[in-house]
Amino acid sequence: MSDEIRINRGLKGVYFERSGVSHIDGAKGELSYRGYSIHDLATQSTFEEVAWLLIHGELPTKDELAAFTAKLVAARELPGAIHDVIRATASGHPMDVLTASVSALGALEPESRDRSEAGMLANGIRLTSQIPMIVAAHEAIRNGRKPVEPDPNLSHAANWLWMLKGEKPSDDAARLADVDFILHAEHGANASAFAARVVIGTEATLHAAFAAGLAALSGPAHGGAAEDVMRMVEEIGDASNAAAYVKAKRAAREPVTGFGHRVYRAEDPRARHMRDGVERLSKEMGQPRWYEILQAVVEAMKPYARHGLNVNVDFYSGVIYQLHGIPMDLYVPIFGIGRAPGWVIQCIEQQRRNILIRPLTLYDGPEMRDYTPIDQR
Repeated sequence: MSDEIRINRGLKGVYFERSGVSHIDGAKGELSYRGYSIHDLATQSTFEEVAWLLIHGELPTKDELAAFTAKLVAARELPGAIHDVIRATASGHPMDVLTASVSALGALEPESRDRSEAGMLANGIRLTSQIPMIVAAHEAIRNGRKPVEPDPNLSHAANWLWMLKGEKPSDDAARLADVDFILHAEHGANASAFAARVVIGTEATLHAAFAAGLAALSGPAHGGAAEDVMRMVEEIGDASNAAAYVKAKRAAREPVTGFGHRVYRAEDPRARHMRDGVERLSKEMGQPRWYEILQAVVEAMKPYARHGLNVNVDFYSGVIYQLHGIPMDLYVPIFGIGRAPGWVIQCIEQQRRNILIRPLTLYDGPEMRDYTPIDQR
């Protein structure tokens, strides 16, 4: 029997559901949200507009966007008890603190138990606003500072930078953070989205699903690439060392971080927008060295592009965060900030046609055998 069963390890290539949210063409290197090219959204849209698009399926009117933005701004608050949770766990990794805080929100907010679609949407809007609040509050508290109050006059991305650093970001810096969130907002059935859908499939709450998504994202095999790229850049040290670094990695049959992707064989379509952003921010801040190292690595990796080893979005993300002076252990939480609306709609989709997600494992253990009493072993 086992010879007739094909095992798709990691569920690779297995379609488990239909979705109308994002489309990925890995061979062509294309990504779209609700039929709109990621290139158009990254250059012309905002995170708030993209969040609406993902959740509702169409671009918003001016009035719809204004009302949606007002809901996001109104949700920029945390129960006082969450600050207590953050203080109690302040020495922990930011992803652990974020996951614990989201779980605590589920326990503290009575509305979290509302599993209707309207309730899930309301909870999703609050979580989308609260996640960056948690990350910023933890960064302040663990450094002995009082959390910065949100500014209702700032966009989602600009307010996040304001609360994190305590200074108003430039328009270019705020826009680059906005693009970062847009590019990470949704990406199909990756590990964290799948984890969230599995939890919603059990008829659990959205807060529980978000906690599961964050837990999956915390693993370095899923969310840690930007952090690893920054370590690589620091190890290389100078653009002149990049070619030798790549040659040594390839000779040792070791991967070069930031190249290759589980679904893309061509260049990750999101990468170009982060590349342009790094170049601009490097010039603005007078620190071109990081960008020069990245581009030198890209040049050294060109011979391997035919094997599908093309640059991915995380290759540039870490340097953007580094230029902002953001600690390396916050890189993955930033990923989670952007991904929130994608998790919201993935969970809503799962609930609309819910079925308990329960794949099989093929048993390959011992054959049936007799039990031996303990005094005879």
